[in-house]
Amino acid sequence: MGDPAGVGPELVLRALQSKKLAEKLQLVVLGSRAVLERQIAFAGSETPPIELLSLPEFRDAAKSTSPTCTFIDVPTCDLERFETCQVSNACGKASFDFIQAAIDLAMDGTIDAVTTCPINKAALLAARLDYPGHTEMFAERCANLDAPERWCMMQFSEEITCTFATTHVGYHEVPELLTRQRVYDTISLTAEAMRLIHGREPRLVVCGLNPHAGEGGLFGNGEEEAIIIPAIKELRSEGLEIIGPVPGDTAFLPWRRAQTDAFVCMYHDQGHIPVKALAFDEAVNTSLGLRVIRTSVDHGTAFDIAWKKPNECDRLPDPSSLFAALNLAASLAR
Repeated sequence: MGDPAGVGPELVLRALQSKKLAEKLQLVVLGSRAVLERQIAFAGSETPPIELLSLPEFRDAAKSTSPTCTFIDVPTCDLERFETCQVSNACGKASFDFIQAAIDLAMDGTIDAVTTCPINKAALLAARLDYPGHTEMFAERCANLDAPERWCMMQFSEEITCTFATTHVGYHEVPELLTRQRVYDTISLTAEAMRLIHGREPRLVVCGLNPHAGEGGLFGNGEEEAIIIPAIKELRSEGLEIIGPVPGDTAFLPWRRAQTDAFVCMYHDQGHIPVKALAFDEAVNTSLGLRVIRTSVDHGTAFDIAWKKPNECDRLPDPSSLFAALNLAASLAR
């Protein structure tokens, strides 16, 4: 469900009401019954056809092949009177509890994949939970035991797909976090994901870190020459089709996007800016290299438009990213 104060509850309700999703997926929502009931009342909607269960009840019922949508009321803090569109420790704690319950079910095979609604970093910190985002939560518990550092974030859409060698860190931290192994793993994981999604060998572009991709060592501290280029050469020797390192300011030109399956980026904004400019409502956030399949919406809690009536804001929450995330999770699970 994500942070109850944000757009997550409305997106969840829209998903539960979707006949198209019901035809393809056995949808299981983990959240708060009190929040769902409040969202239904706020929207003036009828209660969708769902089966309301506790976690123990669902574990027993999961043996059934019934296509019924299920809502699991996850034990968490009191959410009867939480403030909408506001940062709070209660909502931060609740969003964390929902995620942990989903991870538990995925790790023991009760569910096939996890799709997450947006959470709020400030709310997590208010609840004394120091996580930059979903990716780090999942990596902490779901990393492969034989290679715990081999994971990365991917932003996927039909228009553009980017993966990231570093994620939610300050820009000044990026150079020291980049290693040859980290870049190698990110490119390799990107290739594996693209093979799974497209069913063929991928065409990848790797971005440089510095302006003009370092311009032969003129900019930066030789990150391209010492880290990025050696990783690219090693993977090319293994048969991957890779172009790069390419300067970030020319990597995403239309003609290059038309020839590229995915772009490997060195830091957060290098890839998030083009993804959100080109595919804000359709992009899906995916964590690669973990022991569970996890996808997410590619937007935040949107307090400015959450829990609003049509006459109270310029636009309403769009469930397209959530629907795309659910469909991609199902495809990867198959």
